[in-house]
Amino acid sequence: MSAQLRPGDSYVQSFARGLAVIRSFGADTPRMTLSEVAARAGLTRAGARRILLTLENLGYVTADEKKFRLTAKILDLGYAYLSTAPFWIPAEPVMEQLVAEVHESCSISVLDGAEIVYVTRVPTSKIMAVSLGPGSRLPAYATSMGRVLLGGLNNAQLKCALAASHIKTYTKFTVTDVKKLMSIIEADRQRGWSYVNQELEEGLRAISVPLKDRTGKIIAAMNISGQANRNSEKTMTVDFLPKLMQAAEKINEALRMRPLGQ
Repeated sequence: MSAQLRPGDSYVQSFARGLAVIRSFGADTPRMTLSEVAARAGLTRAGARRILLTLENLGYVTADEKKFRLTAKILDLGYAYLSTAPFWIPAEPVMEQLVAEVHESCSISVLDGAEIVYVTRVPTSKIMAVSLGPGSRLPAYATSMGRVLLGGLNNAQLKCALAASHIKTYTKFTVTDVKKLMSIIEADRQRGWSYVNQELEEGLRAISVPLKDRTGKIIAAMNISGQANRNSEKTMTVDFLPKLMQAAEKINEALRMRPLGQ
């Protein structure tokens, strides 16, 4: 493992602190005082103040009644990623067609450490207690898309990702044993898809397949998620899976036609 980067050798501490301030805002903390931002970002009040004022000057933060909040301009940062993601343009119409056929939601996510990050989603109805959209994060180990993406890692990387996961029981179905998770992910890797039954939230089932670049590397995962009370395991694996795989192949074909590096 490489040594941890220190200020001065390829690590810009002020930039890292700025990102910490941005990431301190969330659904549960949309508006915060200077002291609250400093505490959540792990900074001094003076340090947090300088960063907030800089972000305010750039238009990414605004303040009212001594509380700071992010502005819509912050979306530019996420759009910069989405606009360069190779699966974005070919995926959306394919996903919309798939949703029209199965009448369930379809999503695409990528792996970030031990979590999956949603990059695009075509919903049919709200099926989870938590609203999902681009930027939403979920634990990789407990989701079908996460297991597909974890399956794209080598065994050493997979062990590190699971070690970094905050593994806990979400429902009575959640698999928390690391050895069992390793076995499940390996089996999913071999068959090319993953099915998760109510492990993250009771009443929610999901099935996922990989999206690959022209070299065969897994770069994203796509799923169909549905309510357990209207979608049996047979429905998910026999009826939905072939349609999901067909949709993924359309996207993969488009990705294979793109030049390397795009």
